[in-house]
Amino acid sequence: MIRVLLAFAFACLILDLASAADAQQPALPRHVGLLVVGFSPEDKEVEAFREGLQDAGYAQGRDIVVEWRFANGDIDRVPELMADLIKSKVDVIVVDSTPGTVAAKRATSTIPIVMTTVADPVGSGLVANLAHPGANVTGLTIMTAELTAKRLQLLKEVIPKLRRVAVLWNPDTLYHPKVIRELKAAASSLSIELSLADAKALAQLSPAFSKMRRAHAQAVYVIEDGVFVAHRAAIVELAANARLPAIFAQARVVEEGGLISYGPSWVDLYRQSAGYVDKILKGTKPGDLPVEQPNRYQLTVNLRTARALGITIPESILLRADEVIR
Repeated sequence: MIRVLLAFAFACLILDLASAADAQQPALPRHVGLLVVGFSPEDKEVEAFREGLQDAGYAQGRDIVVEWRFANGDIDRVPELMADLIKSKVDVIVVDSTPGTVAAKRATSTIPIVMTTVADPVGSGLVANLAHPGANVTGLTIMTAELTAKRLQLLKEVIPKLRRVAVLWNPDTLYHPKVIRELKAAASSLSIELSLADAKALAQLSPAFSKMRRAHAQAVYVIEDGVFVAHRAAIVELAANARLPAIFAQARVVEEGGLISYGPSWVDLYRQSAGYVDKILKGTKPGDLPVEQPNRYQLTVNLRTARALGITIPESILLRADEVIR
């Protein structure tokens, strides 16, 4: 009987030691896929996502592994890159654009999808509504259409005699026709005539600006788009060569030579998207997480560009600007 009891006690000890060893084994890192259409790995927006994960308590390699995919403005590559992410068996997919989110939703109905900078998630059919997105998609919206009239008014304030504005748009982007409708409504009240110049890729930007010159445009309204973000340096250069003041959605473009921008901070949006990833990895269903709208907008002006164009920025705008590049 004593031998039996000793054997039983020894077996229990072995089981306890095994359980303790299992408890001490670190959990496997979770895998997050990030598909970026417009930015590069070095851009501060992408770095903000990394910082957001760190702020949420994740250490790269230990708690989380990020699978990076960069389209460099080539929308045609997005489905292929998305398929590759899904093949990598990621736990969450983060995407930065409408085309990227559309590709993600078409590719999977089970992997949670977090959008960082989608303009019109409801109108694009990505979510049922902002409060209760449902399905597997949630994230942040940049509310493009709602800011359309404000940006056109800013252009008019910068150039009081403004009569003709060219609109740079991408026919392949779902929400751009809606923005154009909003622009036409706002232009009518401002006595502005619009002309449209479309581009889907880098090679089409120069012909688009040639079309603007033929239309005798006095300024350019650039609708935000992953292709245009990726090729923002080319757009800034083309606008400068054509001596056309341009308004953008992203402060980054103005910091790199554009004239003026108004919109939410894309750096903040990328950082906030990491919070969605954290909640999803902890068990919250994406369909139960409301889509967040921007809570801060920033006005950025580049005085160097204004001087090069022979434009005097009104004091009323400079006083309201969040950043003035001198």
